Amino acid sequence: MSDIVLKVTEVSKAFGGVQALSKVNLTIKKGEIHCLAGGNGSGKSTLIKIISGFYKADSGTIQINGKDYQKLSTMESIEQGVQVIYQDFSVFPNLTVAENIALNDAVASKKKLVNWKKVYQKAEEALKKINIVLPLHEKVEELSVSDKQLIAIARAMLHKANLLIMDEPTTALTRKEIHKLFTAIRHLQKQGVAVLFVSHKLDEVFEIADNFTILRNGQNVITDSTKNVDHKKFIYYMTGRSFDAELFQPEVSQEQKPLFQVKGLGLENGFSDISFSVYPGEVIGIIGLLGSGRTELAMALFGLYAAETGEIWIGDKQVTIDSPITAIKHKIGYVPEDRLSEGLALGQSIARNMSIANIDSLCKKGNQVDFDKVDENVLHWAQELSLVMQNAQQPAHTLSGGNQQKVVLAKWLEIAPKVLVLNGPTVGVDVGAKHDLHNYLHQLAATNEIAIIIISDDVLEVLENCNRIFVMNHGRFTAEFKNTEVTEQELLAEMTRQE
Repeated sequence: MSDIVLKVTEVSKAFGGVQALSKVNLTIKKGEIHCLAGGNGSGKSTLIKIISGFYKADSGTIQINGKDYQKLSTMESIEQGVQVIYQDFSVFPNLTVAENIALNDAVASKKKLVNWKKVYQKAEEALKKINIVLPLHEKVEELSVSDKQLIAIARAMLHKANLLIMDEPTTALTRKEIHKLFTAIRHLQKQGVAVLFVSHKLDEVFEIADNFTILRNGQNVITDSTKNVDHKKFIYYMTGRSFDAELFQPEVSQEQKPLFQVKGLGLENGFSDISFSVYPGEVIGIIGLLGSGRTELAMALFGLYAAETGEIWIGDKQVTIDSPITAIKHKIGYVPEDRLSEGLALGQSIARNMSIANIDSLCKKGNQVDFDKVDENVLHWAQELSLVMQNAQQPAHTLSGGNQQKVVLAKWLEIAPKVLVLNGPTVGVDVGAKHDLHNYLHQLAATNEIAIIIISDDVLEVLENCNRIFVMNHGRFTAEFKNTEVTEQELLAEMTRQE
């Protein structure tokens, strides 16, 4: 019997005349961890949806466990042991761990009474398959993101998965949680389960994957072993461009008046005694793990939380930021951590998303929106940020992750901000789009008119793109570095240091 679990042959798919996939091939063997990589809009999501039966391929063949399908359905995919773990994990917060794992199986049996003992027994067995122990009676809403993901994996194993597809599985995880996830994945690998791992994070790809396939513009670029390429080659295959990593080193004089100052800022159960300044030409970084207080600080700078102590100064004027309305009034823009739930109205057009923060300035007399001006602005920002779109009325949800992030950024550039706070600005954004966004932020900083603050847990992003870095731990700044005087390892050590 063949050890090939999945074989995709010459698969093509188009949407409204736009070719999403063109004669794509992919082979995954039993017990293999295979990374699927590519830039935003490369066709990864479309391919996953075809393998899972959500989309039907226009041409080509999907072979699962030796059986060929031209028009694979969702049920056929599940019956063949294909399970997809999406980023929302599809768990029910008000149900227990055991109910989330095994209740669906009990309901599917169509018996009038649920055998609760069996539900909990099956849930425990499913968790054992990934070598994980979780409190079976605890409500899922009480658990971490990492544990919710493990519940989704255990549920997949209950359905006898032999191919597990994981879409950007580490996006919201700490390093400790990533290690826990990878341990579970390797445990599945030993049992012969194949894993298709979709990720932008190169360090993780090289840590966990045996082989990889890269797509670009809906076509195969390369399939190879991770042992045969380095990071630089991998990035080139993904983007078609070469990037030489350089540290952002602007000429900054702290004798000038700061553009933005925070003095002794505090929020109960969030952070305390936070002070920093941003000088003309700078991009400063604030780095910390999940739970360090970095997210609460980002939200307080935009007024989503009202700081209880301390002062905020823009130029030589002290301001009160106690709501997003006052933040916008004082020309503070905020790119949130989750663009899908916090940054965009996904069902609305690019034009509406870009215009909403500056809508008052886009109205004619009588409060009528000047749609010609709106369209003109959209075209301006599309050109300025290299935004790939069909037209201004295109819904935001149809854009790739990188282009969605550019729409969020453009929304705040529309208000001509004096301060721009970016919270995890490149989460879920491909390497090429990351490079473009960072370069644009450097150009903005060079105008000497805007204070830029990047808040993140991505050490390399902050190290390469922020000339000064503040490390946040347990709600406080524990260290400050110039990016030219600290290494990636030293930053990681400071982030994880226990007081």
